[in-house]
Amino acid sequence: MTSPFTENEITRKLTEVLEYDFRVSPAEATHTQIYKALSKIVVNYLKEKRSMFMTDCNSKGRKQVYYLSMEFLMGRSLKTNLYNLGMQDEVAKALKKLDVKIEHIYEEEPDAGLGNGGLGRLAACYLDGLATCAFPATGYSILYEYGIFKQRIIDGWQTELPDDWLPGGRAWLVPVPDQAIEVHFDGEIYEKWEQNYHSVSHVNYKTVNAVPYDMYVSGYDSKGVSKLRLWSAESMSFDMNMFNQGDYAKAIGANNIAHSLTKVLYPNDNHLEGKALRLRQQYFMSAASVGDIVMRHMNVYGTLENLHEKVAIHINDTHPTLAIPELMRILLDDCGYDWDKAWNIITNTFDYTNHTVMAEALETWDVDLMQRILPRIYAIIVEINNRYCAHLMEVTGGDSEKVTRMSIILDNRVKMANLCCAASSSVNGVSKLHSEIIKDSVFHDQYTVTPDAFKNVTNGIAYRRWLLSSNQGLTNLLTECIGDGFKKDASKLADFKKFATDKSVLDKLAAVKLANKQAFAKYVYNTTGTKLNCNGIFDVQVKRLHEYKRQQLNAMNIIADYIYLLNNPDADFVPKTYIFASKAAPGYYMAKQIIKMIWCIGEELKKNPKLNEKLAVVFLEDYKVTLSEILMPASEISEQISLAGTEASGTGNMKLMLNGALTMGTYDGANVEIHEAVGDDNIFIFGMSTPEVNQLKAEGYNPEKIYNSHAVIKSVLEKMYKGINGATFEEVANSLRHADRYMCFADFDSYRGTQAKASETYKDKYLWNKMSLINIASAGIFSADRAVTDYARDIWKLI
Repeated sequence: MTSPFTENEITRKLTEVLEYDFRVSPAEATHTQIYKALSKIVVNYLKEKRSMFMTDCNSKGRKQVYYLSMEFLMGRSLKTNLYNLGMQDEVAKALKKLDVKIEHIYEEEPDAGLGNGGLGRLAACYLDGLATCAFPATGYSILYEYGIFKQRIIDGWQTELPDDWLPGGRAWLVPVPDQAIEVHFDGEIYEKWEQNYHSVSHVNYKTVNAVPYDMYVSGYDSKGVSKLRLWSAESMSFDMNMFNQGDYAKAIGANNIAHSLTKVLYPNDNHLEGKALRLRQQYFMSAASVGDIVMRHMNVYGTLENLHEKVAIHINDTHPTLAIPELMRILLDDCGYDWDKAWNIITNTFDYTNHTVMAEALETWDVDLMQRILPRIYAIIVEINNRYCAHLMEVTGGDSEKVTRMSIILDNRVKMANLCCAASSSVNGVSKLHSEIIKDSVFHDQYTVTPDAFKNVTNGIAYRRWLLSSNQGLTNLLTECIGDGFKKDASKLADFKKFATDKSVLDKLAAVKLANKQAFAKYVYNTTGTKLNCNGIFDVQVKRLHEYKRQQLNAMNIIADYIYLLNNPDADFVPKTYIFASKAAPGYYMAKQIIKMIWCIGEELKKNPKLNEKLAVVFLEDYKVTLSEILMPASEISEQISLAGTEASGTGNMKLMLNGALTMGTYDGANVEIHEAVGDDNIFIFGMSTPEVNQLKAEGYNPEKIYNSHAVIKSVLEKMYKGINGATFEEVANSLRHADRYMCFADFDSYRGTQAKASETYKDKYLWNKMSLINIASAGIFSADRAVTDYARDIWKLI
């Protein structure tokens, strides 16, 4: 791929920006100034490229996709865009003349504080894939001022600090104030009929201005450029009349709302104020985005009659669900459509991706709260529900129990997932197993009514980020063995399989892994002072801290090994370093306790140097995309150990697999498809299957009984009770012993036995590296390019 700019052109552009914007010469410029200047060059190029791309798409009447998500975990932009544009070498050479290393410039950029975990990273990967495949796409989200939070671990306890990312991240944002959208909250609704014409008035509302900021995402070797439009809340002009009349609350109300709306991703909703703010955030994002979509469509076509033919609006999880009644509001109130015509547009425009199989995680809202904050939207949802339930009574033959379960409003709650199912032309899961589970359980009633609406699109990752730009050693080895076709087409990775028995290639693969482990160990030492044993296994569990992901099961096994080694210090034991990184939701006390317990295990192990050579635990704080780019290439075991039937898909498992880590996992989420891709001999599967889990639940699962009869489990919990590194963990132990919602006890023996099998396998270096190679070669199916093409073909109808 040829860079759009030569080294000399980059030098000239860099000089111009530095002298014009910063009043410095390249020789005088700081690393921060060079970073901002380079970012501006790339942004300007991408903005122009996007304009040309969209002009071409609009001239051909191509259908467009709008991807709504409350989070986009973008990571850093400079490095990825340079790689995707083929500019990295030319920029590196231009900087070298200034005696500046490009790696130092990359370090000037903070991770964009726009997301939290897998949901946001998936959305970011899809923008990359959509651009690479040249599909016209726009993402929508909120310009969070502080992101989720910066995690600090203080004596093992998670402490949340503001993630002030904008000073460095603003270089990638292009403000577009002239395209701001007004969003209305609160107030009252008045309805009236005049000569058979129904009109609705929304009065006394508070107005917040949604001001757009655009971030551009390049495709790899492609004409396509995706745009992420981020909304910032700004108050309208101050109401001096209200203030002078003494109505101070109304005068400053909109200012207060605007000030808080885009401060932080996912405010703690353990209290009413937090719930209200989160609801306002969701409507703010949805209303601004829908208003923008309508405006853009009108600018091209001059009518909304063909909106559903030219536009696909995708709802990523339930957070943007309010986009549905908001578009209905525009069609009914602003454009004068009758209900049936408006509803036909709605049901042929929206699509919904479900990301959870756990009923308790499906979002609902209190009726009174929604009616107060969003009176017109709530009224529309009520009418949608009335008509939907009447239709269901017809098609189900009057099955009132079934219709009640499918109702959008039930028990004074608005069920957002049910609204998505009612209004979307397509509902998809994110792995084969997950898509079957939602048909069999979560949305079984909806599936029996509209079976054709339910589809599957297995998640995918922007694999070039975790390979080309993060694992140069493996990229070079792949290029040496199979050429560079895999850089554009991930399916070409399969050609690497023919080297599975080539000992010279396996030796080179081992050398790449060791170099990556050493680089990661250096990073850990420089940031934490902890030394890692690179001769042992790097066993990695990095993901959001939640009990269903079962970090506590991992910890139980580590404690069991610790107790064993205390009693058998000279035992033959394959050295292993367990690496954790994750954030817990601020209000999730049990998750924070598990973090502290894992940290304490690591600290106590450090106090026994001889034992610590064999068994070590590291908990890395503030996990983010940039850290994962260092960790993934060094990983050897990928822990994907959720209880079967709880993880929708996962994408960390795909990134780790791509980098040669072997999956240690249950038959859950995308582990099923990884297993299909690599075969029985190249993965470590343990534990119950989903049907076995359901059967055990039906029979009555009794963790206390297992505790009383299982010597190892009992000893592990006794250690929690007595103390680890001076802290006791009664809550964690009691939760496992008396409830164990995610059945750690039931899977413990299988997990422990499979861990032992993995350690034994690791002794045979050629076998291990062969298994690693097969995983790398089988990872192509998990490309985001493949995933978005599936969406484009089967759901959005772009092709």
